[in-house]
Amino acid sequence: MSDEVVAYMTGERGKAAPASVEDVEEAVRTKNDTTNTNMNTNIESEATVPILDLEIQDIEGVGPTTAKKLKEAGIVSVMDLAVTSAEELSVDLNSSKESAAAFIISAQKLLRDSNLIQKEFVTADAALEKRRSMLRCSTGSRALDELLLGGIETQALTEFYGEFGSGKSQICHTLCATARQPIESGGMDSGVIYIDTEGTFRPERVEQIARARGLDHRHVLKSIAVCKVYNSSHLELIVKDLGKYVNDFNAKLVIIDGIISLHRAEFAGRGTLADRQQRLNGMLHKIIRLAEIFNIAVVITNQVLSSPDTFFGDPTKAAGGNLVAHSSTYRVYLRKSGENRVAKMMDSPYHPYSDTRFTINEKGADDIEEEGISKNSVGNKKGNKSTTTTD
Repeated sequence: MSDEVVAYMTGERGKAAPASVEDVEEAVRTKNDTTNTNMNTNIESEATVPILDLEIQDIEGVGPTTAKKLKEAGIVSVMDLAVTSAEELSVDLNSSKESAAAFIISAQKLLRDSNLIQKEFVTADAALEKRRSMLRCSTGSRALDELLLGGIETQALTEFYGEFGSGKSQICHTLCATARQPIESGGMDSGVIYIDTEGTFRPERVEQIARARGLDHRHVLKSIAVCKVYNSSHLELIVKDLGKYVNDFNAKLVIIDGIISLHRAEFAGRGTLADRQQRLNGMLHKIIRLAEIFNIAVVITNQVLSSPDTFFGDPTKAAGGNLVAHSSTYRVYLRKSGENRVAKMMDSPYHPYSDTRFTINEKGADDIEEEGISKNSVGNKKGNKSTTTTD
C-alpha cells in the first residue's frame, strides 16, 4: 500500500498527494477484513470452553501439591471444587476456611470465564432465554407434565411427597424409562442415577413400563445406575461424590427415593433434632449446587407425618419441616383418590397453585383422560341410540 493511502487512512495526510480511488478501496477492504478478524476473535474468545479441557491446576492459586490433596479428597474436576462447601474443603486440605473459600471462588470464576455457568449478573431477558432452552423430562402423564409446565426441569430440585401408595416411587420408575428417550420425545437422551434408600427400586417394574410404552427395555435398563444406600452417613457420602458419578454415567437426572427416611430412623428424639436438621441442610444445599452447576434435574421423594392438632383440612404434612420445604424448588403433594392419584402443586416460584389427576398402571404414571373420554363416548352412543329408538 502506498504512503499516501496510509496517510489517508490514518488521517495524517499532511502535504501528501491525494490517493487514487483504487488505493482507497483497497485500504477500506483491508480495514474491514481486519475488523472482521478482530470480531471473530472476540466471538471465539466468548465461546464455551469444553469442560474436559479444564484441569484442577488451571484454577488460580492451585499448584501441584494442592491439586494432589484435592484429588485425594475426591475432588477431581473444576466443577467438583465449585460445588464444595468451604468447611468441607478446609478439612480436606487442612487449611483455613478463608483459603478454602478462595479456591472455591476461583473455580467458579474459571467456569464463568469459560461460559460453563451463568455469570454473576445477567439481564432478565437473557435469563428468560436461557430458561426456555432448559431440558425437561416427561413424567409419562400429560396431565402431570402440564402441572409442572413441561415436566421435570434441570437446575432444579423437585420434591414429591405423600403417604404410602400415593405414587411417589411409581413416578420415579416412570422417569427412569422416559429420561433415556430423545429430547424431541420428552426425554433427556441421557443416563439416570437412582439412589434407593427405602429398598423400593425394582428393575422388573422399569422393564414392564418400558415394554408397555414400546421402548427398548434393555437400552433403558443399561442407562440406569442404581445405588442402594444403607444409612444416613452412606447417603451423605454418595451426595458428596455425586458430581463424579454424574460424569461417569453421563446422567442428566438424579433420583433420590426417600431423602429423609434414613435420617428419621437414626436420629430419634428431640435431643438429636438439631444435629439431624443440620446434616440434612448441608446435604440438600450440596444437591442444589450440583443441580445448578452440572445442569441436571434432581427428583426427591419425601415421607409424611400426621399433625394431631389439625382439626380442619388435611392433617398430612411433609417430613423434614421448613428446612426441606425451603430447599425444594418445586413441591408436589400426592394423594390417593380411589383407584387414581391427585397431584397438587404446593410450592413453586412460578407454577400456579393447582392440582391434577393421573393414574398408575402398567405404563407407570399415566393419564386417565382416555378412560374418561371412552366412557363419555360410550354414554353418548347409548344416548343417541335410545333417542333414535324413541323417534
